[in-house]
Amino acid sequence: MERSFRQEVELLRLGEGETFHGEGILAVTKALLQSGVSYVGGYQGAPVSHVMDVLNDARGILDELGVHVETNANEAGAAAMLGASINYPMRGAVAFKSTVGTNVASDALSNLASAGVKGGALLVLGEDYGEGSSIIQERSHAFAMKSQMWLLDPRPNLPKIVQAVEQGFELSEASSTPVMLQLRIRACHVTGSFRTRANRAPAISRRQVMANPDFDYARICLPPATYAQEKHKVEVRWPAAVRFIREHRLNEVFPGDMADTGILCQGGLYNAVIRALQQLGLADAFGTSRVPIYCMNVTYPLLPEEIIDFCAGKKRVLVVEEGQPAYIEDAILAALRRAGANDVVVAGKGALPMAGEYTGEVVLAGIAGFLDSGRALEPIRSLKAKALDLLGAPAPARPPGFCVGCPERPVFSAMKVAERTTGPVHVSADIGCHLFSSLPPFNIGNTVLGYGLGLASNSAVNPVFGGRTVSVMGDGGFWHNGLTTSIANAAFNKDDGILVIMKNGYSSATGTQELPSSPQHSESKAADMAIERALQGVGVGWVKTVDNYRVGEVAGVLKEAMTTGYKGLKVIIAEGECQLERQRKLRPVVAEKLAKGERHVRVKYGVDEDTCTGDHSCIRLSGCPTLTVKDNPDPLRRDPVATVIEGCVGCGLCGENAHAAVLCPSFYRAEVVQNPGLLDKALGRLRSLFK
Repeated sequence: MERSFRQEVELLRLGEGETFHGEGILAVTKALLQSGVSYVGGYQGAPVSHVMDVLNDARGILDELGVHVETNANEAGAAAMLGASINYPMRGAVAFKSTVGTNVASDALSNLASAGVKGGALLVLGEDYGEGSSIIQERSHAFAMKSQMWLLDPRPNLPKIVQAVEQGFELSEASSTPVMLQLRIRACHVTGSFRTRANRAPAISRRQVMANPDFDYARICLPPATYAQEKHKVEVRWPAAVRFIREHRLNEVFPGDMADTGILCQGGLYNAVIRALQQLGLADAFGTSRVPIYCMNVTYPLLPEEIIDFCAGKKRVLVVEEGQPAYIEDAILAALRRAGANDVVVAGKGALPMAGEYTGEVVLAGIAGFLDSGRALEPIRSLKAKALDLLGAPAPARPPGFCVGCPERPVFSAMKVAERTTGPVHVSADIGCHLFSSLPPFNIGNTVLGYGLGLASNSAVNPVFGGRTVSVMGDGGFWHNGLTTSIANAAFNKDDGILVIMKNGYSSATGTQELPSSPQHSESKAADMAIERALQGVGVGWVKTVDNYRVGEVAGVLKEAMTTGYKGLKVIIAEGECQLERQRKLRPVVAEKLAKGERHVRVKYGVDEDTCTGDHSCIRLSGCPTLTVKDNPDPLRRDPVATVIEGCVGCGLCGENAHAAVLCPSFYRAEVVQNPGLLDKALGRLRSLFK
């Protein structure tokens, strides 16, 4: 199930003048309700995945207001929801991660921006950029420029984020244009407080329905209407947006006594800038800076008049813009030169890195270099050097990997076992937990092109190999895009490839949200929509379902798929529930049994130290964090032996690997009996006699 916010969502009921204390994403949801939103949708994905979790847990509150909520199948479906605001004065919001999610939604967004909106339309985008990101390194800015949508990048504190949501709807309606609100990872999870306003029931909702449809050909994206829409964007919507931004002072100027110097920064980077100035002794603990700062809470469109006014009388300014291309810096340079302000020296990329996340350390070094405050960095550098001396050596690299007991790990173990017969094969990978297979110890997965696109990316590879190749897809990717774009494409073209679908039951990589094929559903979701029936519906004739944890059986089915005479797509559904979710469900049940004094048996695996040879092929074939090494207890043997540490969930993979790969017979399976009965105690005493 999704992460639970059942207790926190009660904060959404706070009324006029009360104080909210909580997390950024919850504050965004409260701001949506205060804005009178009619409908909300989205697709899970960090950094904003918890938006959908909050909304699902708050359905009771939303029903009271008449707000419609949908968990969309993908980002395109979410963006298309905003079409309701094209014809009707309804406020709507959707949320998904950017830029990969924005890529998926781009068709709908282009049409939405062209037609324009009557009601406020807001996209809450998780700007998944930098060190904590799990995707390609791009930015949302290009989409805003391309489609002429306005981009908000608020300062990362709750009052400003809430204000940005509310003013985002107002800006959208004032300019008839959809608005993007980007939130970086840290902004999504920042905690703080703000004064709340009462929730607003929308004028049009499930409780206040409409009677008649509205038709206006000017809002249809077909020529000649599209030509007029493009002109309307430039001549009407843009000036209206600029006027609203200026009149409502969405951007902020923080004065300082160093009148000949200034910093222009994206709103989302303001905290990093002010923290750097504090460390350089140029700002106090309350944020009062000696260096004047122009904080762009709206990064598109920029307001040349504000930029020129801020730079007036200054000898030099620094533009703090994260990532490439340097859209903002180039626009600032152009605005100043057009205005004839040739005396001010503009620094940006060069003083700061050309690409990469602007962490606190990066911004500090860049601002110090710009201000010639290198000496101020010496105490900080000294502390870093001292820390390195204390550590003795750099911390070892720790790449991400599968969770303990993950049902996807044994499938890749089976692939390694099957390789002994088939030889190495090309594997087209996909977005999701299973992409960790490309890391050691498996090193499986040659390409990744997008969510649900693994099989499609294999379509030109498979024909040029002497044998069949393999694609991997998760059940999340299957429902997101895989069924239509990959599987239907392969079936239509009679491709002779192999697809492995990891059916772990949840959208695990984003927080274990429900999928159409999840083993259980909340009341708001439809009953089980089987992957098998969907495959049959598009004409896939070779489908086999296997238990992930039976490594030998999975390897056998893979070999069969590689050698069968069947021509056409062959699909292997590797089924095994996500252990994290399974353990979450079992933990309270077990705790209740133990509290009642009832008997409970827990399975645990281990390694016989006397039998282990120290070869460690079991570790290379598994990669489980609970399967590691320890010193050999035999003084005559120097090689460390394998051991299973606490944390083992008893999935049995280590034993399965040993059996399937014909490794040493050193693994054993033990049953730990809690609250043993009389028979258990008697058997225990009897067994102790034969030790």
